Amino acid sequence: MKRSTERILTTHVGSLPRPPDLLEMIQAKERGEPFDGATFASRVKRAVAEAVRKQADSGIDVVADGEMGRFGFIPYVNERLAGLEPRHTAGRGANWAQSREYLAFPEYYQWFSQLPGAAGRAPPTQWVCTGPIVYRGQEALQRDIDNLKAALAAVSCEEAFMPAVSPTNLANWNTNEHYKSDEEFRIAIANALHEEYRAIVNAGLVLQVDDPQLASHWAMNPGIDLPECRKWASASVELLNHALRGIPEERVRYHTCYSINMGPRVHDMELKHIVDIILGVRAGAYSFEAANPRHEHEWRVWEAVKLPDGKTLIPGVVTHASNLVEHPETVAQRIARFAGVVGRENVVAGADCGFASFSTSCEVHPTVVWAKLTALAEGARLATTELWHRA
Repeated sequence: MKRSTERILTTHVGSLPRPPDLLEMIQAKERGEPFDGATFASRVKRAVAEAVRKQADSGIDVVADGEMGRFGFIPYVNERLAGLEPRHTAGRGANWAQSREYLAFPEYYQWFSQLPGAAGRAPPTQWVCTGPIVYRGQEALQRDIDNLKAALAAVSCEEAFMPAVSPTNLANWNTNEHYKSDEEFRIAIANALHEEYRAIVNAGLVLQVDDPQLASHWAMNPGIDLPECRKWASASVELLNHALRGIPEERVRYHTCYSINMGPRVHDMELKHIVDIILGVRAGAYSFEAANPRHEHEWRVWEAVKLPDGKTLIPGVVTHASNLVEHPETVAQRIARFAGVVGRENVVAGADCGFASFSTSCEVHPTVVWAKLTALAEGARLATTELWHRA
């Protein structure tokens, strides 16, 4: 994984807004409606090329395919696993109505859920485990890899990454009707995802593991206390490390966040309560929220926590939780804070979270997304001048 040895490198978290015509096909596919597979595959390939080009033009150094062909960052992988079957219902979704946040602000979340593009709606399909889980997504994954590599050939960038869901997030998303215990179910998922993780790295791409559940478990479970939450989080990291076995840490970046975009967010887990557990993930870089007003102050956590040698931080310096475009000087100041604490070579400028984690959610307008990524890159250039040329 490239580091900021000569200048501050830039990246983002992965998901980007899909083009409207592709979005219609993705949602029709998810609803179980007839669609032309060849047309869909062709449009995804072109959308990946468009997304990679826009990232490069915006000044992003470490790019991704934007998750163009995925309905969402979790359920995409269900089609790649034997032993899971879809049931088209209203969908279970996340148990958001029982979260600390919803219980504190029910009127707000009831109002917000009715807005177009609001995150948090239940998916139309529920996936159920009815047999042994085995990875069978080699062809679909190779198609994603080929699309990204074809797009990379037409631009100039430093590196590329590909997101993949964590075992815990997938296990919590689906229902188990086959395995005798929850632990057995989760281990089977981890073993299957290991195949996807290894293939991404073997293809020469950086693997990003998406694991918002680690940070959001606290808000989603008001009945537990902090020690219980930390115990659960430690077990989740142990499971993930099992899935990452044998994969070089320097080819893995880890992302966690809070499963909320627009909202009061007063019940987000504080970084200081979970940072040691995050650093236990076998990864070379750690991506987390640091730009929104609920977490911007947490850069100071790293004054007391030593970043292990050879590790990199990817703090969010633009946020997915607002349509306000950050000023480049603000971005530069955020970068400089982290650089001052952990060293400039150990910081890659990123975003708080994905801008379209599910194809149905679009709380930040696509034009604003690209303006934010441009501001991110401009801020990184300002920070580079400050950190290298004025040192």
